[in-house]
Amino acid sequence: MSKTILITGATDGIGFLTAQKLAAAGHEVLLHGRSEAKLSKAAKQIDEASPTYSADLSVMDDVEALSSAIPSKHDRLDVLINNAGILKAPITKTEAERDIRFDVNAIAPYILTQRLLPIIPKDGRIVNLSSAAQAPVDVAAMTSFRPMGDMDAYSQSKLAITIWSAEMAKELPDGPVVVAVNPGSLLASKMVKEGFGIAGNDLSIGAEILVRAALSSDFANASGKYFDNDSGSFSPPHVAASNSAHVSAVMQALSEISDRQKSASNTED
Repeated sequence: MSKTILITGATDGIGFLTAQKLAAAGHEVLLHGRSEAKLSKAAKQIDEASPTYSADLSVMDDVEALSSAIPSKHDRLDVLINNAGILKAPITKTEAERDIRFDVNAIAPYILTQRLLPIIPKDGRIVNLSSAAQAPVDVAAMTSFRPMGDMDAYSQSKLAITIWSAEMAKELPDGPVVVAVNPGSLLASKMVKEGFGIAGNDLSIGAEILVRAALSSDFANASGKYFDNDSGSFSPPHVAASNSAHVSAVMQALSEISDRQKSASNTED
């Protein structure tokens, strides 16, 4: 049965390859990217019928616009793959005066998912891109910009999305499934080339696990879990994810940011 699937960051890397595989299997894939030109090129290579949505996930007004555009054209979203991510950027402070790694890798996906939940069915899935690189979240740094090393910010943002995946799953006991997935370390993505200066491993390793997470029965009862593709199994994330005080602080911060953004967006409307 054909499903409607949104993939953020679908113009290159793992997102692009995942979109190719899902479209080839007959699913309707909604492509997201920052660049209209890249989106047009990606659609031609994947499926010219694929709807495209342009949004900069470091700009929260763009995130809100994206979260409104999708339901205006689709009354059902079977799978949301929050794939878009960033490690390095020439300017790391966003308009919201937060670190771009937190905004793109953890906060934007949280807000987008919250806004799209009404059109995601209970048997749907939310697949969040985590990483083997995880570190305890400096909540003050997540909510208000302070200079950070690239890998520090990235690792903390990836634990943040892993934490909220598990917590959102608890809030949705009847579904949809919410899982965090490390697609594989040091894959041949632009991010790995920029960050580590190496070619990296076959991207299909990451794309194949995202397809499985989106569709396979292996993940049907995995809500709240973290899948580590390096080990090929569901595994515990960083130990900080089991610290209730730490989890509570991260979730409170995310909720407050989301609420403020929603209020600001409603005021503008």
